[in-house]
Amino acid sequence: MGSHRWRDRLGPAVAIAPGARVDKFEVFFDLVFVFSFFIITRATAMNITGASLLHALLVLAVLWWCWVVHSVVAARVRLGEGFVPVLMVIGMAALFCFALSLPQAFADPRQNAAGPMVVAVSYLVIRGVHLLLYWHVAQEKPGERRLLLRYSPEVVLSTALLLAAALVPPQIEDLGRAMLVRDLLWLSVVVLQYGSGLVAGAWGWTITSAEHWTERYDLILIIALGESIISVGVGGNLLGQPVTWPAVAAAVCGIVFTAALWWAHYDVVGPAARIAQHAALGRPRVAMARDAYAYVYLVMIAGIIVFALGAEEMVRQIADPHVSLLEPTHGPGVPLLFGGVICYFCGTMLFQLRTLRTLSWSRVGVVAVLGAAIPAGVLLPALAALGLLTLICVGLVAVEVVVMADSRGALRTAVFQEKTTHEAHEVAFRAAWHEPEEKDGPGHGGGTPPA
Repeated sequence: MGSHRWRDRLGPAVAIAPGARVDKFEVFFDLVFVFSFFIITRATAMNITGASLLHALLVLAVLWWCWVVHSVVAARVRLGEGFVPVLMVIGMAALFCFALSLPQAFADPRQNAAGPMVVAVSYLVIRGVHLLLYWHVAQEKPGERRLLLRYSPEVVLSTALLLAAALVPPQIEDLGRAMLVRDLLWLSVVVLQYGSGLVAGAWGWTITSAEHWTERYDLILIIALGESIISVGVGGNLLGQPVTWPAVAAAVCGIVFTAALWWAHYDVVGPAARIAQHAALGRPRVAMARDAYAYVYLVMIAGIIVFALGAEEMVRQIADPHVSLLEPTHGPGVPLLFGGVICYFCGTMLFQLRTLRTLSWSRVGVVAVLGAAIPAGVLLPALAALGLLTLICVGLVAVEVVVMADSRGALRTAVFQEKTTHEAHEVAFRAAWHEPEEKDGPGHGGGTPPA
């Protein structure tokens, strides 16, 4: 009785409508994912090894699956309406605890069991909130509830595997074997999650608003790009060092090449893919949403985190007054920086291939050039290597602006017409708020919008 009373006061859950856009609460929820990306980068940057990179990618994959499930729920119900924000705040708190515990998830299993347990319990709460919310909004569609039950075993098994990763390794005396068991359990979680999405296929699900779905993923990718800038600035200790011209040059290069990566996706490929998502209907729309956005975006975000680690290493060397600017780059900075950008561009190519059925020779060329530039970058000073990467990324943008001028112009015209048409409809709708003022004249208080 009490639960029905507070739900009535807050209002019911409201379904997503065709053409719906992302609301402000969803952006607010994404702040926790910003923190999660930051924690993954910071924890890995403390000791960059092959094992730590593997652990970072495993954690990122599990975290991203939570995001995918979250986006599926958001494609069904408006997260900022009715009683739904209350549940989402619970999910946010669990996600925050999940992120706080990530640095301890792969620590010595014999000395730290609390961190992995918090990870497992927080994960269960996050998935439970999403499951209960979807179950509630699907109450009028028994078929949809039965479909949801088919996916429930994945939640149970993945949580059980994370709990096993927290409880089993401490019982193994040999440290190497304990760490191997833990890593294999985490890998099993990732295989189970993404495998279940592939096995289940696109049957039964719907994407009511393609605009909401594409905008949701575009925003999280921008957040990941912004987090990479924060990581470089904070991790490179630019705030703690006196301002120097080399540090300023490194900061400018970081902004410019990140902007080039943004341009590479959002100038042509992203808007064209959004139109393709709108054009697809039924199962093809769901399949494209799963493959291109839920799966391929993970490749792009993984690339962003990897190149952020490399850029941080290089910026730290550039900002260090005790290191000569002519000294060749040391450490894993260049392979991480160039390799992460290669991973990002490979993700954009896969995304373009899946949504538009095309492949740009310029993207293939820039991946080849970046791969060939790694041996040279290792021999260059850090600032020169960072400048070389920036030049390559800006060069790609310049080439595509020239080569794709006609198709780019046609696309931008179509997108602009769509935007102005939408804005005109909004203006026409809000014109009704001013009709009393026009009829009664000034001073009659007719300008207040109706309740």
